Amino acid sequence: METKQLRQWMKITGSRRPLRRQVQLSLLISLFCLTLSEEVWYSIPEEREKGSLVGNLAKDLGLNKRDLVKRKLRIVSAANAQFFTLNEEHGNFYLRDQIDREVICGKLPHCVLNFEIVVENPLNVFHISITIEDINDNAPQFLKDEIKLEISESSLPGAIFPLASAEDPDVGINSLQNYQVSPNQYFNLDVKESPDGNKYPILVQSKPLDRESEHSLHLILTGLDGGEPLKTGTAQIWISVTDANDNPPVFTQEVYKFSLKESAPKGSLVIQVKASDADEGSYAQIRYSFSNIPAKASQKFILDPESGAISIRETLDFEQSRSYMMLVEAKDGGGLLAHCKVEIDVLDENDNAPEVLLTSVFSPIPEDSVPGTVIAVINVKDTDSGENGKITCHLNGNLPFKILSSSNNYYKLLTDSPLDRERTPEYNITVTATDKGMPPLSSNKTISLQISDINDNSPAFEKSTYNFFVPENNPSGASIFTIKASDLDLGLNSRITYSILSSNIEELPLSSYVSMNSETGTIYAQRSFDYEQFREFQIQVKAQDGGSPCLSSNVTVWVFILDQNDNSPRVLYPLPGADGSAFFEMVPHSAEPGYLVTKVVAVDADSGHNAWLSYRLLQATEPALFTIGSHTGDIRTSRALLEKDVVKHKLVIMIKDNGKSPLSATVILNLVVAENFQESLPEMSKPLSDSKYQSDMNVILQAQPNMDWRFSQAQRPGTSGSQNGDENGTWPNNQFDTEMLQAMILASANEAAAAAAAANPDGNSTLGGGATAGTMGLSTRYGPQFTLQHVPDYRQNVYIPGSTATLSNSSGKHDGKPAASGGGNKKKSGKKEKK
Repeated sequence: METKQLRQWMKITGSRRPLRRQVQLSLLISLFCLTLSEEVWYSIPEEREKGSLVGNLAKDLGLNKRDLVKRKLRIVSAANAQFFTLNEEHGNFYLRDQIDREVICGKLPHCVLNFEIVVENPLNVFHISITIEDINDNAPQFLKDEIKLEISESSLPGAIFPLASAEDPDVGINSLQNYQVSPNQYFNLDVKESPDGNKYPILVQSKPLDRESEHSLHLILTGLDGGEPLKTGTAQIWISVTDANDNPPVFTQEVYKFSLKESAPKGSLVIQVKASDADEGSYAQIRYSFSNIPAKASQKFILDPESGAISIRETLDFEQSRSYMMLVEAKDGGGLLAHCKVEIDVLDENDNAPEVLLTSVFSPIPEDSVPGTVIAVINVKDTDSGENGKITCHLNGNLPFKILSSSNNYYKLLTDSPLDRERTPEYNITVTATDKGMPPLSSNKTISLQISDINDNSPAFEKSTYNFFVPENNPSGASIFTIKASDLDLGLNSRITYSILSSNIEELPLSSYVSMNSETGTIYAQRSFDYEQFREFQIQVKAQDGGSPCLSSNVTVWVFILDQNDNSPRVLYPLPGADGSAFFEMVPHSAEPGYLVTKVVAVDADSGHNAWLSYRLLQATEPALFTIGSHTGDIRTSRALLEKDVVKHKLVIMIKDNGKSPLSATVILNLVVAENFQESLPEMSKPLSDSKYQSDMNVILQAQPNMDWRFSQAQRPGTSGSQNGDENGTWPNNQFDTEMLQAMILASANEAAAAAAAANPDGNSTLGGGATAGTMGLSTRYGPQFTLQHVPDYRQNVYIPGSTATLSNSSGKHDGKPAASGGGNKKKSGKKEKK
């Protein structure tokens, strides 16, 4: 709107404060986040009432009013935003308080307030520029109310006398436009304009002065602006007419120009003006002073009246004022004056570091955010000019983020690569803004970014397979072991529950064996385990987290039942008769020392040390006549038989295992010294003589085991087939030998019973004269015809220490020695006679 049109509009409306609003929209499309950057221009006069409407942003920006609250329209905190307020519901834009243009912008020709408005969902940044129009609210004002001049009467017409100028804070037509001087016959007023547009008055002499007729003059200087209505300011001019001094001072330059850096130290010399006078004496003595200097310049510079040197009074700041102009007056002792102009340009230096402002920060962000996700919107500013005010931004460190320029000193902070909360749960992102000055200045801003968890980690077990060992006879319901899994996620995503998926148990439901606490991972036994019935089982355990969707892992668990000594030794041979009668065995009169009379065979259902058996002779009719192998169970003669020896012998043998609390069993064996079956029958029917019976039954069967039978450290175990049938035999070398030995022993016992039954189908050929069935001599029991069929499976848990050499002997030999005459198996001979 032109000035003429504006005035016409004011006359029509009767308003002195027109509202001029100009809206300019420029749309900038962001490269990465589709963020719109728009610029809106408004124009309002200063001094408008508080609460006045500036404009409607929703209408001017084309925003839907119904979405304003949801989209969170808000003013970004900035220095210029303090003058305005925004209705987030309707989008109206109001004045928070009256604005004084002169306070904010001073003499700048254009007073523009810039700030930003942000709207979210989607994110838009609006750049608001408000031009504050000047109104004529200030009158011209002279720095001094009185101007005193001394003019020589010899001053000629045409002499000029610069006067102090007036200042008007307004701009444009409302600022100072002209000067007037009160009518007089000696002086006219000439108005000059400086390059910066300021006007200053000069008094021009039009007629010679005569001190004798008029020694002083009084004039009024008036400064006028161009506002409507017109405003003025006045100063009193007092002129004293002095005696003649016909040579005024003369400056070496009419205009002095100088440039200096804003960092020039306080007190440093800026420039020195110089004037000379052709007169002599006091008329040639010159003093310097500022005749016209703006208030801001008088704060920054000082003039030495003697030397004309201009120095810095106060540190300079390019951002406050870029140039200064002042008039210097040279006055001689006679009162003659000369004037020069001094123009000082301030050079910008890079003395302001960039400022980093966070417009928006989005934290936390999920760890599965795709590259390019917006983290923050950043605004950077630098009050320097030129290259010193140009800014670049970068990130410090090797981080999975990047920063990109958006528009008008706005930057976006984006993700640049995948994130992993389990590896890095939070980041401190330092943004560095650097200007292009020499040397460059930088400033930092640190953004704390939290990474939120997603369920991207399955529960993990420490091992791929677990082996647990549980002693048998455990109490039902007791905890037997605990499995733990870990999850690197957080919250529900790491809350683990446990369950049993399957097992290799087929006989009964899994729930009848074990149960599991789903929270702790503890597995409980639902029954008491029996090693002899149930050695091991396998289960599959699943660990599942509480995420959505949930993740899980499986692990195999082997449970091994450990043996305990809960089974006593079991005698397989000899067995008592059906009526409880003792077993009888024949010993020939010709038996030599070491003769193998018979063998006690026993097994233990336990395993390991709990099944290692030892044999001991508890009672004997003639204790010195027979010995028993502590490891083998072989009963042998310890000396040759004598005529005085009794014919019938009773042996009580104890078999004891090697458990921590050893268990034992006893067996009674009757021996008859005879050459054949007929000879032994009378002796079998006779009772034993108590007077001859020797006993050591005072042995306590639950005492600690006798360690005498253990082999020495130097003895090395060998295979069962390599052992001799003596007492120095060793434990089987390996599991295979042990199993073979056990099977052979059991087979021999079964074969003995089967052979006896076959040889005596009517049951009349038993020893002992009673119904003791299934007994037979060593040649039959240990002959080569025995088989492994129908042998109870005591392998893996029975270890029979000692020699097995006798198991492979022929029926006619004992320990590799030929039998005495008639020393064959007497049972077999008896059976033949009956036939």
